[in-house]
Amino acid sequence: MPSTLPDGDPVPADGALPGSALTGLGDRPFAFYVHVPFCVTRCGYCDFNTYTATELGPGASRDTYADTAISEVRMARRVLGDADLPVDTVFVGGGTPTLLPPDDLGRVLAAIDTEFGLAEGAEVTTEANPESVDESYVAKLREAGFTRISYGMQSAREHVLAVLERTHTPGRVPQVVDWTRKAGFEHINLDLIYGTPGESDDDWRASLEAALACEPDHVSAYALIVEEGTRLAAQVRRGELTAPDDDAMADRYLIADEMLGAHGLRWYEISNWAADPSAACRHNMLYWTGADWWGVGPGAHSHVGGTRWWNVKHPAAYASRLAEGTTPAHAREILTGEDRHIERIMLELRLSQGCPTDLLDDKPVRRAMDEGLLEPTPYDEGRAVLTLKGRLLADALIRDLT
Repeated sequence: MPSTLPDGDPVPADGALPGSALTGLGDRPFAFYVHVPFCVTRCGYCDFNTYTATELGPGASRDTYADTAISEVRMARRVLGDADLPVDTVFVGGGTPTLLPPDDLGRVLAAIDTEFGLAEGAEVTTEANPESVDESYVAKLREAGFTRISYGMQSAREHVLAVLERTHTPGRVPQVVDWTRKAGFEHINLDLIYGTPGESDDDWRASLEAALACEPDHVSAYALIVEEGTRLAAQVRRGELTAPDDDAMADRYLIADEMLGAHGLRWYEISNWAADPSAACRHNMLYWTGADWWGVGPGAHSHVGGTRWWNVKHPAAYASRLAEGTTPAHAREILTGEDRHIERIMLELRLSQGCPTDLLDDKPVRRAMDEGLLEPTPYDEGRAVLTLKGRLLADALIRDLT
């Protein structure tokens, strides 16, 4: 959830969507994202729309946040009308969602179920920091209907965590994973970051080994991005820290793919590995395959039928709009057919299943195969699928193919 908001077209006060967005509503999978914008401290690398207690100011509160979010869920029902929209997935992200009491997260989930109904077997995920939960907390989440937890592990090396300004100790992660498994969660993800200044290849291997020792069924591994405006960017600019090196990043990715694969986790998206298809994050798969979703919370983005909108950024402004009965949406855009075509290529090509070759011009596809960036056999079956080399160069290749 980036902290900056793009410009766009005005949104009606009642949040009404254009007719084009409502066409086919219910034929596509539908999901909810719920943004919880609170953190105890702000990590130096983070550019997400989050707020510590001292940054909130008047008009916003953790204590009332669940009720405010529920107001937007009810507004979503009014805007989307009577269409049958069982919710396939719910993802609660942040920030640190688990700074809210588990009962509050459960009430938001219950409101989504009341207004729309959860589909049978719905996936319900929350992000969590290892230090923000205990055994009782995760048990209550499971009782509330959550089925999956994603922990921000980031690293198993204390000096790397210190650079990232993460507050948990490496030993905390195995403990919370054990509690989570005992609570009955079948799906557990560990988030890792590679390329932190001061991290070595051996540090990265140690982090992967520590994550795998917890036996999660899903691991996400992301290259560190130095975002402008963060404390990390300022430290790099002043020469206090060294900027991540592209070659080192590529090496770390190869290490991750090898170690995770040897442990039975297979890539299904460039930065994500799962033990089997049932362990893949279904919510993110809906993003990557063009489904509809409603984003609840300050700065949250939504997409329904080719119309995309994003909410006002500050929690106080968000709460004020909902209290007045008006949409919290800041602006929106209606995607053209060409926009949607390009986005489909950009997103689906990142998946292990690839994208249909009939979306692409044949000449650049054949050139990519000649360069070892696309697999030849899936091409014969009508799919463009990245090789390992192609994954390393995915951004440049996607630009070439679109």
